[in-house]
Parts: sequence; structure tokens; C-alpha cells
Amino acid sequence: MERKYIKRLFDETVAFALKSKGALVIVGPKWCGKSTTANRYAKTVIDLMPLETRRDYIELAKISPSTFLNYGPKPILIDEWQHVSFIWDQIKYEVDQAGEFGQYILTGSVTDKYRNDMEDGSSRHTGNGRIIRKMMRTLSLYETGESSGAVSLLDLKEGRFTPAVSNKTVYDYAYYICRGGWPLAINKDREVSLAQAADYYEVVVTDDIFSLKDIPLRKDEQKARKLMRSYARNVSIAASDETLREDCASSDESFDKDVFSKYLNALRNLYVIEELPAWNPNLRSKTAIRAKETRHFTDPSIGAAALGITPEGIFKDITTFGLLFESLVIHDLRVYADTIGARVYKYRDGRKREADAVIQFRDGSWALIEVKLGGEDDILQASKNLLSIAGDIDEEKTGKPAFLMVVTKNKVAYRMKNGVYAVPLCCLKP
Repeated sequence: MERKYIKRLFDETVAFALKSKGALVIVGPKWCGKSTTANRYAKTVIDLMPLETRRDYIELAKISPSTFLNYGPKPILIDEWQHVSFIWDQIKYEVDQAGEFGQYILTGSVTDKYRNDMEDGSSRHTGNGRIIRKMMRTLSLYETGESSGAVSLLDLKEGRFTPAVSNKTVYDYAYYICRGGWPLAINKDREVSLAQAADYYEVVVTDDIFSLKDIPLRKDEQKARKLMRSYARNVSIAASDETLREDCASSDESFDKDVFSKYLNALRNLYVIEELPAWNPNLRSKTAIRAKETRHFTDPSIGAAALGITPEGIFKDITTFGLLFESLVIHDLRVYADTIGARVYKYRDGRKREADAVIQFRDGSWALIEVKLGGEDDILQASKNLLSIAGDIDEEKTGKPAFLMVVTKNKVAYRMKNGVYAVPLCCLKP
């Protein structure tokens, strides 16, 4: 029985890319739905996942790359294309020769190798202007239907807001953190849903992290598990590499610095982790901006799985719950920002003031966001913090904030007397 397709915000991204570029490269974590979505737009599919056909396809690509790239009607989907990454220049050539949009869709769960130098030392063509790269993420709560979408980021940007109510509880958010946005986890029995993130984690630490030819690692599951746990303990924190490495080291075994860096890069290349970059606005004062990136998994459930946390067990450590809730919010904000051409950052300065998220819109306007798992007192304090930060930003150079918002686990979306919005995560949409 065929699974029902869950409509993705990313669908719009794919449709527009195929109307405006010769080829689209879709990257992102394994199991996020890249192949399923891409299949909906392809007229020909070359699936390099099955071993029984992979060898034949690879040989054809080596012997006659032009035949391989004209295998059938276009758009042609090359699924798990990293297995034939050597044909990148030929793809660019075919796109140039045809001079048409929507020729190829390439998908993969490993950092695109075309961005690196070729083995013989020559440089690959970037494909700039002809080929576009887009990251697909796991599902947001709006896509799964758990967010009502009553509050739109674009509406807030334009000054439009209507108070709303969410029926979700803190227990729901605990479940969403542990379940994640994996398509296979949606609309399934609770235990089946929760198993998806745990299974993903096990595949990463037992196999995937040791499978990258570009980053050869001696198989050591214990080291992989230590790093994943340490990263999970520091999620939503600007922890240094040294802090993570020391956290991984045991009394009788150190974690070599170079080896540690390879493990961390392997997780990045597999789209398991994705740091949140710092925002650097123009300030009126001489306050220093902290530029260190903040640690996040591409889906918060990976961190929960690494820590062995259940929806019930997460309440035993409220600090960790708060950090994972922040990571859940960042995940959804990234999905929404991708849809509207915006970017998400973190703000931190030398006065120890932080804004958990900054949305930089395409037109240069910006919004500051705090995330709070606590009650009304915490929300009020967070709003004051946002006002303090906004007041120190040079509006003549950066402009006024489009809005200030505290994202909560509460039930009511409202505008506070000081002008800051308090909005439940399950009310948000792009």
C-alpha cells in the first residue's frame, strides 16, 4: 500500500528551481524525504541506491556520461548521485548545451563532492548560475499539521497579527522533540514514531559516520556515541570544540584533537549537525559581538536519541528540556525561513545578552526571537531582553526590527503591552 504523501513547504522550492535553473541539487539528512519529493517532479529516475543496479549505472556513467545523462525524458532524477559525482562537469555541459531549465534533479545525504577539488588536482566547475543547491530538512510542525499556522512570520513582518490559541501542551512538545520531523514517524503509532529517531541515531554511530571516503575513520562506535552524547548535552549552546572534546574524553582515554575534528566534520558532511551562525549587526555602543556558532542537530530528535531521552523522561531534566525545545524552535524557524528566502542566526554579545534566533529577511529587514519553555514571568523577562538588544542596534544602518517575538509552549498568541509578541510554536508558519 502506497504511503500518502505529506505536502512539503519544500515543494514550492523544487517547483521554482526547475522553472529557473538547469539543474537542482537537493541535499539534507538521510530519511528526510528528498527522494520521495524529487520523484514527484521527475520524468525519469536513476536510482543509485540498489546495489544490483548501481554498478551498471556507474559503468554507463564512466563509459558514456552523455548517454547516462540523456537516459530518458527530463527532468531526470539521479538519486544518491554522490556515487557518480565524477560526472559533475558533464552535467554542467549538458545543461549549457540544452540551454533549458529543469533538466536534472540530484539528491544525496552526503555533502556534495562537486564543491571540492577533483582527485587529479584540477578544479571542478561550480555550475554557478545554471545549477542551484537547496537543503531539504525534516518536517516542521506546520507541515505535520500540529501547528495551526495562525501566526505567519511574513504577516508579522508586515505588521499583521491576530491573537490565536493553540491546543498543544508541554507534553505534546516533549513528544515532538523526541519524535522529530521524520516523514516515517508522522501519523504512526507512538512507539513506531519514536523508533525512527532512535534507528537513525544507531545507523549514524554504527555505520554512516565511518562510511565517508573523504573522511576515513577507524571504526570506533564508542567514540561516535561519546561525541553524539556530548553534542546533545551542548545543544543550543555555543560550546567550543575543546569543550566537546574534553567532555568526550574519559579518565583512561583521550580523544585526539585531529581525530575529533574528523568525527565532527563527518557529522556535518552527513547533515547530522548544523551549527547556527552568529549575527553581526551594527551597534550604537562599543559592545563586542560574540561570533561563535551555536550547536544544533538538523533534527532535535537526534539529540534526544543520543541522550536516550523519552517524552516522559525529558521532564526529569528541565534544563535539557529547555535546550532541546529551543532546538526544536530553531529547526522549524529554519524550515520557514528557507521557504521565504530568509536566514536564521543567533545573537550574542559581550554583555551576555542573547537572542536565540534572528531572522534576516530577503529585503534586509530583521526580527529578534527568544525561546522560553517557562511561564509568564520568564516570557516577560525575555521580552525585556529583546527590547534591550533592539535598543542597542543602530537603526540608521540596520533599520528598525520588523518584530520582536518570544516563542513559547503556552496556549495563547498575543501582543504584550511593550509591543513584543508571545507566540506558541504550534501557531507558527512561514
